[in-house]
Amino acid sequence: MLDIKYIRENVEQVKEEIKNRHMKVDVDLLLEFDVQKREIGGQIDELRAARNKGSKGKPSEEEIAEMKRIGEEIKTLEEKAKEINEKYTEILLQVPNKTHKDSPIGGEEDYKVIHVNKEPQIFEFQPKDHEELLTNLGALDFERGAKVVGSKFYFSKNNLVKLNRALISYGIDVAEKYGFELIETPDLAKIDVLVGAGFNPRGDEDQIYTIENTDFALIGTAEITTLGYHANETLDLSNGPIKYLAISHCFRKEAGAYGRTSKGLYRVHQFTKLEMFVFCKPEESDAMHAELLQIEKEIADGLDIPYRVIDIPTGDLGAPAYRKYDLEAYMIMKGDENKQGDYGEITSTSNCLDYQARRLNIKYENEEGKKEFVHTLNGTAVVLSRFPIVLIENNQNKDGSVHIPEVLQKYMGGKTKIG
Repeated sequence: MLDIKYIRENVEQVKEEIKNRHMKVDVDLLLEFDVQKREIGGQIDELRAARNKGSKGKPSEEEIAEMKRIGEEIKTLEEKAKEINEKYTEILLQVPNKTHKDSPIGGEEDYKVIHVNKEPQIFEFQPKDHEELLTNLGALDFERGAKVVGSKFYFSKNNLVKLNRALISYGIDVAEKYGFELIETPDLAKIDVLVGAGFNPRGDEDQIYTIENTDFALIGTAEITTLGYHANETLDLSNGPIKYLAISHCFRKEAGAYGRTSKGLYRVHQFTKLEMFVFCKPEESDAMHAELLQIEKEIADGLDIPYRVIDIPTGDLGAPAYRKYDLEAYMIMKGDENKQGDYGEITSTSNCLDYQARRLNIKYENEEGKKEFVHTLNGTAVVLSRFPIVLIENNQNKDGSVHIPEVLQKYMGGKTKIG
């Protein structure tokens, strides 16, 4: 969340950034509650001081009666303060992060392309999408996934299982060169941790599976659990940023996410992901954001897949991100009658400044010995829904077989081709 002092001093800018993110938050009402909250807090402090002063020595009957009256008034004000604070906090948590000055302003289609690694190949035959290819190769079964669980669940089989394991191993090897510590996280988190990360698991538009009659939810990304790992802690950043490479299963409702451009593995309810997460000092976060993007590009370049990097526009940032880059790869499944394929997101990296750290009370001690909130960043290393799509579709042969990228072959026992 934002510092309320910052909101007070930058009201119009905060309102403009909320508008640019296509969100609705009543900032004026928040500030009204802020004033009421401080006024009542002051009244309570004055009454407590008066009560403490009157309790010294042996009080008279009149003083006892007065202290009793003051006590009742304090109780009434505390109940009112609690009610105001709940309303104040509810709105404060809705206020999105600050926005980087260079983030494109607009909606989903107003992104800015900042890097293209290579042009996609044009197939001389009619290429198939990954679902058809993998099903024909006996590596993917959506039909039985639906029978066992429901639509958009699936079984990975045979060579897809091996490919997925190879991708995770490859991603680990690349990221560990940059000093990331490997962890495997729980697949559930407390609701408070999700809220702290900037997710709204009880909201009308949430994509989170909550566990009935519990305070838990299935996570949509290891960003949530890795962030919660250091909740309410003061970190030692004297030796540089703390970097985690976290593997977890991820669960998302993906409500309404059906249709040609979301078919197959592109939008599913469960997948495995290797996520990078960083805790750092405020002055380090821009450089760390650039590093996360560099790692994502290095992983994709090693796989020799066609991709572009886009600067995400304000209307598509969500609440926690200050700035976000997506890496979009070329996919046959995104094509239509006018083109063989198109681009779809495979990784994302965000700088969240101290927005999440404030919500979960994660600090560090600066050189003057003062405690300040850390900055947090996240980035996808490998995701086992989108990456196989790109590899299978871009490396297919006319006979339905699929070439395995050279960097993955050592993880697959030297295998060079599937099918």
